[in-house]
Amino acid sequence: MSFSLQGLAPPLLAMMLLTFLVWLWMFIRRIGYMTSQSIDVEQVKRPADVESLLPPEVQAPAYNLRNLVELPVLFYALCLYLTVFTQVDGFYVICAWVFVVFRYLHSLVHCTYNRVMHRFLMYAVSAVALWVMVLRAVFAGLL
Repeated sequence: MSFSLQGLAPPLLAMMLLTFLVWLWMFIRRIGYMTSQSIDVEQVKRPADVESLLPPEVQAPAYNLRNLVELPVLFYALCLYLTVFTQVDGFYVICAWVFVVFRYLHSLVHCTYNRVMHRFLMYAVSAVALWVMVLRAVFAGLL
């Protein structure tokens, strides 16, 4: 397989792995807390029940998981588009890795000590990398 066909596969798979890891961490935190507090699963039938019974630090991975189905969805679609139309080059690959690395850092901050400004900076860098990719692809497609 040539560089242009596999170049975006590793960052794409790395994002999928991040989503899995955050999902797993969410269940570990929730189940651990609910077990330690003797919360019956019947008490958390609705999202509102979960919100009222589990503290924010336990819910942080769930909040982060929601973030991982926002901008990353555009990232997945763009990676597939660039691959299908053989537009992948080194610039896209670098931007993709910047996006992924800073999404990992964003998730790490969000799921641990959760300082908003730190989290925002990680988010902003990842978002800029993605929007650069999107705009470059859009303009390349128009020309």
